[in-house]
Amino acid sequence: MTTAPDGTIWVTDRCGISGAGGTTCAGDNAKVNPIFQFDTSGKLLKTFGAGMFVSPHKLAVDRDGFLWLADNGGHQVFKLSEDGKVLLTLGKKGIAGAGLDEFDAPTDVAIAPNGDIFVGDGHSGGGTATGNARIVKFAKDGKFLKTWGRKGMGPGEFDVIHTLAFDSRGRLFVGDRQNNRIQIFDQNGNFIAQWFQFGRPSGIYIDRNDVIYVADSESRDGRTNTGQLTLPQTGYAFNQGAQRGIRIGSAVDGSVHSFIPDACPYPYPAISSMAEGVTADAEGNVYGADFLGDVRKFVKK
Repeated sequence: MTTAPDGTIWVTDRCGISGAGGTTCAGDNAKVNPIFQFDTSGKLLKTFGAGMFVSPHKLAVDRDGFLWLADNGGHQVFKLSEDGKVLLTLGKKGIAGAGLDEFDAPTDVAIAPNGDIFVGDGHSGGGTATGNARIVKFAKDGKFLKTWGRKGMGPGEFDVIHTLAFDSRGRLFVGDRQNNRIQIFDQNGNFIAQWFQFGRPSGIYIDRNDVIYVADSESRDGRTNTGQLTLPQTGYAFNQGAQRGIRIGSAVDGSVHSFIPDACPYPYPAISSMAEGVTADAEGNVYGADFLGDVRKFVKK
């Protein structure tokens, strides 16, 4: 989900099915619209997209109001008008690959001020050596420019790039989810910093004042929410002691000043809960797109 320049809230889901990848918008679900536009009161303004995608993952809106959707089930990225007309397509439908014109489960798109396109690729193979783990950069017309990253835990390495955002200085914030951190780069792929204080990032939104909002829907340790030691204490989503929820802070210095806790009791179960996507409006109210299909609004006091 994201906030558009006109203040409306855009949301995508997986045609009513939770989970990532696969073919959530296939079969009978091909009749379900996966893209929604709301005003800040929650009134539905527009919905479309039935039959267009395999399994949408994240939706971005650029400064000109164009929509960018990462279809990680179809291994493609789409640029759309506000009425759903396809303006640009990147990747090959149904083909997962590591070529310069291919993706393997792309997760998110961020558009630089000059129109360059940055794609987070990919979602598969969390905690293993398989799958892509890179940022792919294109010119605004879709021409390939460069790529960087590989599987790993070091600076400039990734494991499940899940969310992207730019700050006011044009720095690219990458939610490196399986590594439980945010990495920051310049637009040429040069590493600047890594932050662990925002938890396990499923979604990132940075407003025009460089307030950063980070949704953590997955952190867990080796216990369930019944308190029993029944979950593996290493592996996917392991982030010992971190609370799930939405952290709010500064994209300038990395400080965290507010926290909206996940309603799911700690310690957490293996499944995701509460906000996977996050955005905010001009008044500082926060919106979370829940893994199970709801959108929640948190009103700033």
